[in-house]
Amino acid sequence: MQLELDDYYLRSLDVEDTEAFYLWSRDREVTLYSLSSYAYPQSRSDIEKWLLAINSSAKNVSFGICSKENDQLIGYAGISGISTLNRSGEYFILIGEKRFWGKGVGTSVTKIVTDYAIRTLGLHRVQLTARALNYGAVKAYENAGYQHEGVMRQSGFRNGEFVDKVLMSVLSTEWRGE
Repeated sequence: MQLELDDYYLRSLDVEDTEAFYLWSRDREVTLYSLSSYAYPQSRSDIEKWLLAINSSAKNVSFGICSKENDQLIGYAGISGISTLNRSGEYFILIGEKRFWGKGVGTSVTKIVTDYAIRTLGLHRVQLTARALNYGAVKAYENAGYQHEGVMRQSGFRNGEFVDKVLMSVLSTEWRGE
């Protein structure tokens, strides 16, 4: 399956994506605001095993974000922790290629993945957390239609200090599918 945007498309992740993920994991600037996946060092083998298993879980949906310009994988996004009982899940995104930062990719991808979660997966609630100091991400989520629910004080531990996370969500009843 592929989801289309103007300059980008989303596709399934594959084991051939290992090298891109490995390079992103080694760049502290890329992983600075990551709240989970990149908290610990990962080998190519670890990443390959993760990619081999990623498409087999009914609790997660992951997409590779690719540039239409050259089919380059520039990041990934999806929904994790899907609960069919509660019709909810948690949105995530990482733009690993820094030259695509600040170009609206995060907002566009957030909209299309959220639309997929609500219209295709039938979720009622999609939530996310972001490091409070990641102002660019918070703005992208606001622009995509997410609302602030609060701040989870000192709920993450990165680089020797506790950090606050912003909790945001969107409900199917308020989603416009822009």
